[in-house]
Amino acid sequence: MLLTPRPSVRRRRLLRAAVLAAASAGLVAAALPAPGALGIGDPLFPHLGNPGYDVLAYDLDLTYPGRNTEPLKAVTGIEAVATEDLGHLNLDFTHGTVGAVRVNGEPAAYTTSGEDLVITPEDRIDAGDRLRITVTHTSDPSGPAEAGGWVRTSDGLAMANQADAAHRVFPSNDHPADKAYFTFRVTAPSDLTAVANGQPVDRTEQGGTTTWTYRTAHPMATELAQVSIGRSKVVHRTGPHDLPVRDVVPADDEKLLEPWLRKTPEQMAWMEAKVGRYPFENYGVLVADAETGFELETQTLSLFERRLFTDARFPAWLVEAIMVHELAHQWFGDSVTPRRWSDLWLNEGHASWYEALYADEKAGQSLERRMKAAYAASDRWRSAGGPPAAPEPPSPGEKISLFRPVVYDGSALVLYALRQEIGKDAFEELERRWVVDHKDATAGTDDFVRLAGEIAGRDLTAFFRAWLYGKKTPAMPGHPDWRSAPVTAAKPG
Repeated sequence: MLLTPRPSVRRRRLLRAAVLAAASAGLVAAALPAPGALGIGDPLFPHLGNPGYDVLAYDLDLTYPGRNTEPLKAVTGIEAVATEDLGHLNLDFTHGTVGAVRVNGEPAAYTTSGEDLVITPEDRIDAGDRLRITVTHTSDPSGPAEAGGWVRTSDGLAMANQADAAHRVFPSNDHPADKAYFTFRVTAPSDLTAVANGQPVDRTEQGGTTTWTYRTAHPMATELAQVSIGRSKVVHRTGPHDLPVRDVVPADDEKLLEPWLRKTPEQMAWMEAKVGRYPFENYGVLVADAETGFELETQTLSLFERRLFTDARFPAWLVEAIMVHELAHQWFGDSVTPRRWSDLWLNEGHASWYEALYADEKAGQSLERRMKAAYAASDRWRSAGGPPAAPEPPSPGEKISLFRPVVYDGSALVLYALRQEIGKDAFEELERRWVVDHKDATAGTDDFVRLAGEIAGRDLTAFFRAWLYGKKTPAMPGHPDWRSAPVTAAKPG
């Protein structure tokens, strides 16, 4: 995710991982308590995710009524495997009405607790059992855009589920630690176009409606799911290695946006030269006529506000750099997904790093000058939001407040310091190894620290402890003259 820059203000700045793997990281409770709201113990989102099972695949069937103010009819199918004996299981779900639940084809009792759907199947589930959970429900697009989930556009809907809003759209194990494969079936009036993550596999028309089916070829975190419904044009081209590139734009804006869209293949080639081959089956830009306040790296189909490309006050180099930011996330955050939300710095720090490096190489916007400015602000950012790998929880009712400057340029600054510390060659080897070793999986800060030490040939624990967890910004290697501005106490109101 990248917060959309405001022209008048200086720029400000988310193969499936098994629940068993999360358990080894201390995230999963040993056994399920009595029915109630659960969570896998993520420090920043303690009620997200659910222990006791691992989701393998989601099958989402959505029927759009033609108006983005009315709930969609939906059926969510979940294939999972139990990782422990279960008398009941929880799904994250809110902002919709449940009509029925089945487990392995049999009706199951259900209730709600907080933002959990608590399911009690007729037969107890044993560890190792395969599960097929089917929930018939509605999916409600009403509510403020900042709450996440469905985003109402001028002609339909799109999704923005980061960080904890996928369960406002469909029942799920809504934590990035449990990635899964997705199939989407979207039925809408035939004068509209529906697009989702992954590849198109079917399209059928019946009466005045069309059902569009898409399927991912790689596992995906729930927060990266994307469905767009509207009067859209799908523009096709090819990227490196003949990779399919499909952009989804308002139909009337195709010619207006084409100068930006055609930049994507070159941007992809630039990223591949830095970190290796693009990790997914296709890519594209989704331009939504809505004001969200951010751009979002939904897997294979990054979400952008229309105004980013149409407001002439945004300089061209900045627009392109932001496009690269979301593209970089396809490697850092989407293919390699954070094990817990405090690992967010690995997503946003890397995306901001490549955004800044692209602007440096392509537009002469000095990387060193940007990092020096970030260093000057770093102590203030740490004081306001915590250090990069131990951010403060988001403000109540303002989940987007997790996305503070310290996780953007404050975290890119850590990568700059690391490159200064271990050298450019070792740093570039680390980047390439990271996205290969953890492709389609989840990884955390400890994994990155361990790999960096292996490549550097020395223990970097103390270096990372200071840079990632310190209240004060350490001295910058190679730049002893850099200073961080002192933190001043807020004036009484």
